[in-house]
Amino acid sequence: MLQGVRPHGPRGNQSPHHHGFSEAAIRPDATGVDATDTAMAYTVEIGVGDPETKFTLLVDTGTSNTWVGADKKYVATKTSKNTGDTVSVNYGTGSFSGTEFLDKVTISPDLIIEKQSIGVASESQGISAVDGVFGIGPIDLTKDTVSGQLEVPTVLDNMTSQGIIKSNVLGIFFEPTVKERTVTGELTFGGFDQRKITSNVTFTPITTVKPAAEYWGIKQNIKYGKNLHLLSGSAGVVDTGTTLLVLATDAYQAYQKATGGVVDETTTLLKVTEEQYNNLQSLYFEIDGTTFEMTPNAQIWPRSQNVDIGGDPNSIYLIASDLGQPSGEGIDFVNGFTFLQRFYSVFDTDKTRVGFATTAFTHATTN
Repeated sequence: MLQGVRPHGPRGNQSPHHHGFSEAAIRPDATGVDATDTAMAYTVEIGVGDPETKFTLLVDTGTSNTWVGADKKYVATKTSKNTGDTVSVNYGTGSFSGTEFLDKVTISPDLIIEKQSIGVASESQGISAVDGVFGIGPIDLTKDTVSGQLEVPTVLDNMTSQGIIKSNVLGIFFEPTVKERTVTGELTFGGFDQRKITSNVTFTPITTVKPAAEYWGIKQNIKYGKNLHLLSGSAGVVDTGTTLLVLATDAYQAYQKATGGVVDETTTLLKVTEEQYNNLQSLYFEIDGTTFEMTPNAQIWPRSQNVDIGGDPNSIYLIASDLGQPSGEGIDFVNGFTFLQRFYSVFDTDKTRVGFATTAFTHATTN
């Protein structure tokens, strides 16, 4: 089942946008960690405890609580401390509840966090094929999730406060792939990887429009082709934990009409014929003065992975989905996993902004 829309949590003050390479990009302390494409999301492997237990966790910028126990069970060790507090987080497509522990978390040999808040699930719903969630959103998203605590420092907050990284910045590289369970992603903690990008980074401040402002929310314009304006000056969310490109209902319907796509009952995605695919035009995302092109090939689900979503291996499915509400209500889009496979993204907590750049795979034809 495709993961739905589930962005979360508030953000702070705004900062001006910037074009070009940030000082964080070249810091020697920035560390890259491999991420695995599971067809509908990316995962990372982390260790918890000493001796550590390895967990495979969903990479999620749409939440800030890191938790385990959905599949593999948590094992308390000499570094584990049960705080006695309960933890609970609700997502658009699931939830978990359990107990908070403080424990040692090993992301890589260079990224070892002491006394990190970890949720240990006693119950979880809507989370499958992973052990839990690696929450890499802002600290405000943790408000009211742990009993007796206003908010809980995230993994990035603790990396920064413990001197593991000098900048609270996360760079994310995803790559369109044709084979499930392939290591094609990278998370860079403390900066971003210039080697992965083919343009300057365009930074845009977190929007003030609510409720998008409560998430990694930005403003952007979206056009289909050169003339069809789907959204103008709209606020929405950037979320690695959402699979699809999600559009407000009016924008989605305009896109459906323009492409000729028909909703497929099995996958719930729009299905187009070969002829309609050949006539597809690019989607253009204008973000803070820079236009990012999402080509026709980028707009379709990887045909080699059709069976992973219950689809026909010979059909062509579009990756745009209906948000289920009209534009103008504060969230008009979600730039999800399929969008982020085509553009490098930077989540800058220090300066409350999000950045984008093109990669060698922006115009790939692998789908």
